[in-house]
Amino acid sequence: MKKIYGFTFFLISLLFMVGCQEDEKIVLQQPDSFVLNVPKYSSAVYDLKTAGLVEFSTNQPNYGFTAATIYSVQLSLTKNFTEFVDVPGSYNKVRFYVPAEDIALALVALHKAEVEEDYPTDPHPLFVRLAATIDDSRLAPVYSNVIELPRVKGYFALEPVQLPEEMYIIGNVAGNWDWNNATEMVPVYGAPGKFWYMQYLGQTDGGDNAQIKFNYAKAWNGNEFGHGQVTFGDESVTLAAPSDEGGNIKIGNPGWYIVVVTTSLDGRDYKFKVDFLKPEAYIKGQIIGDKWDNLAEFKFAVPDLSLGADADFVSPAFTNDGEIRANIQLPGQEWWHTEFLVFDGVLVPRGTGGDQDRIQGKAGQRLYINFTKRTGKIE
Repeated sequence: MKKIYGFTFFLISLLFMVGCQEDEKIVLQQPDSFVLNVPKYSSAVYDLKTAGLVEFSTNQPNYGFTAATIYSVQLSLTKNFTEFVDVPGSYNKVRFYVPAEDIALALVALHKAEVEEDYPTDPHPLFVRLAATIDDSRLAPVYSNVIELPRVKGYFALEPVQLPEEMYIIGNVAGNWDWNNATEMVPVYGAPGKFWYMQYLGQTDGGDNAQIKFNYAKAWNGNEFGHGQVTFGDESVTLAAPSDEGGNIKIGNPGWYIVVVTTSLDGRDYKFKVDFLKPEAYIKGQIIGDKWDNLAEFKFAVPDLSLGADADFVSPAFTNDGEIRANIQLPGQEWWHTEFLVFDGVLVPRGTGGDQDRIQGKAGQRLYINFTKRTGKIE
């Protein structure tokens, strides 16, 4: 009997202890600082061009419990950190490795070097600290102690040049030279730096031929480009007859065109090729009996220029019930790289996204697309 009473008392005590623990609340504390360790080989020369990775280790700030902490690295040329820069990236372990290239990039900003001749070539002291934060916390960042790496040899590192992800057309018939109304081009699936759009390049109300320029931002920021900064495909020269009009591209043969901008790199500079292609768009797939080629009999009717920019492209009548698919075609690209559909009256090109939701059509219906207003309908 004593054993049973003893075991019962033990269970009651255990439950009491658990209940007490449940009543205890975790209190999140704001630490004053934490320790960044001096690297083992800190006295050696850190040649950032050949170092590969630079190791750092720390202990977690005392938040009152073990928290998922995020660390970032900051650099300064002085121990008091009056001026500093952040190294790109963040880390969630107490021992981590920073790409030497990231440190080199940060150092270029720290030295404020705009050209390679301004960048110091000799090893020099570099001061490092960590900033620690917790996700979804209102606590301020906490900073570690500052350590010195006595001999760091950097180099004039530059950010990799990325091809533009956006492109816009502006002109006297494309936004009336107002970037707020500029035509946003569509990125081509699987072809970074390449864009297309079906653009009205007829005449203005005053009878002037279309003139256009491009930019990868909606702004007059010095990066806009026109006739003197682009090359043209042979077909474009024959079809659209582009010419120079004060730096703008003037269209000699007014019309609707599929305008294509292809961006490439020449060193760190962009090169642009502009194509003006025939305004051909097609329906295909189930609505025409599972035919997937660009067939002339299923090509959209191009609106007459006299109707202006707001006229609709109209498809032939669907021959079957089923899914609607539509596209323009670019040389060297699959048809689905430049497909488009209409959702709730809005024209939605595929762009660089995945498969679009499917829209159903019925035999006898047509697809109407207004490329200027970016609208459409099925009826």
